[in-house]
Amino acid sequence: SCDVLFHFAVLGCGTLAVLGQNEAGLVLLRSFDWNDGLFDVTWSENNENVLITCSGDGSLQIWDMAKTKGPLQIYKEHTLEAYSVDWSQTRGEQLVVSGSWDQTAKLWDPAVGKSLCTFKGHEGVIYSTLWSPHIPGCFASASGDQTLRIWDVKTPGVKLVIPAHQAEVLSCDWCKYDENLLVTGAVDCSLKGWDLRNVRQPVFVLLGHTYAIRRVKFSPFHATILASCSYDFTVRFWDFSKPNPLLETVEHHTEFTCGLDLSLHNRGQV
Repeated sequence: SCDVLFHFAVLGCGTLAVLGQNEAGLVLLRSFDWNDGLFDVTWSENNENVLITCSGDGSLQIWDMAKTKGPLQIYKEHTLEAYSVDWSQTRGEQLVVSGSWDQTAKLWDPAVGKSLCTFKGHEGVIYSTLWSPHIPGCFASASGDQTLRIWDVKTPGVKLVIPAHQAEVLSCDWCKYDENLLVTGAVDCSLKGWDLRNVRQPVFVLLGHTYAIRRVKFSPFHATILASCSYDFTVRFWDFSKPNPLLETVEHHTEFTCGLDLSLHNRGQV
């Protein structure tokens, strides 16, 4: 049944592994251990050696690959699991947003030792927080309260609430070619596209996954192509502009597929 969401306790420590690619394949460049599970990671946009992770103990960790030990800094403000972290991509600001099971999102400047702002309004777990690649200071959040929300760091209240699914929303992403277009993926096995100028109806609905969709990402190279992965073990590629939008189903994994991303450098690499 599509409305089942699997919950498992993650015990033990987490590892941040930084991988490089050469002719032989993937090589481990550096690894760092943390005393709780790590749920998400984001690269610094101004230092290629710096990453931020977030973990089950509610903290964020800053790591520097140039240092043998870490972390450089720990931010511990969330009161439950910190599940999502993202570094802003628009020029002129170095801001990080985190989302937590404590139903809040927090804004951070990595140069400052505490959060700049806390965003409240969600009535469920926040699974995903992602900066707009177009609009400075704007981010989206997806939640177990079945909504997608849009926020502006200049105002503490929510800018827009979209009742996106009749199920928990686990993932969202911004289109790289249209500042008003986002996609959501949910426990109801569907992907939905949303135009921020008119959110009464989704602009597309993509069906095919048989269990909850864990992560969805728009292509950096094609305005209408996106990829999704699911608890049904598959990765699927879609073109929402086509009458038959499902391009490909990859049945490579033998377990829950929890994350994916598309390369900015190699348009064929996921």
